[in-house]
Amino acid sequence: MPFPFRTDRAREPRALPIFPLRTVLFPGGILPVKIFEPRYVDMATACIKDASAFGVCLLTQGEEVAPPGSPQSFAAIGTEARIVRFDMPSQGILHVVCEGGERFKVQRHDVQRDNLAVGEITALPAEAPVALADEYAPLVKLLEAIATRIGPDNFPAERRYDDGSWVSYRLVELLPLPLAIKQSMLEVNDAAVRLTVLRNFLVQQALI
Repeated sequence: MPFPFRTDRAREPRALPIFPLRTVLFPGGILPVKIFEPRYVDMATACIKDASAFGVCLLTQGEEVAPPGSPQSFAAIGTEARIVRFDMPSQGILHVVCEGGERFKVQRHDVQRDNLAVGEITALPAEAPVALADEYAPLVKLLEAIATRIGPDNFPAERRYDDGSWVSYRLVELLPLPLAIKQSMLEVNDAAVRLTVLRNFLVQQALI
């Protein structure tokens, strides 16, 4: 289900629980997560109950699973995540599949008593669809092959292979790029730049 259009008022600062992970979630992307830390199980349970979102930010310092009080740092630019499927195979373990929504910037954050980080965030403008030039056709063929390989459960149901923004987001999240590169590609609000970087990388790797 597409995310509703946000008004200017919806882009005012607001609170959002933050889940720092060693991954980068992109708008429209699919992210499966196994959750077992109590703070995040409680957070996810509340999101399911309220049909609300949490934020995924790249963990830049510290560990994903860390004792209370352990230092953690995360990127200031992240992506909203909404849980679209979930399962609890055993008590205290939650399997969720999330869909990436809009990007945001964390202006500041506090750590609650349960060690959950809650950020004051502002939404970033969505990247406009971009017509895909013929020179990037090999990227589409590669993405189609990847989509077939990973299967429909791990790939967005809505496919926009004629949109350069959507194609570039999908390739960046699925290719084995360094996390720092993925994060920089999330922060760049320019599909043309992203497509050029991808094409150069894939040519260097002899993948296209």
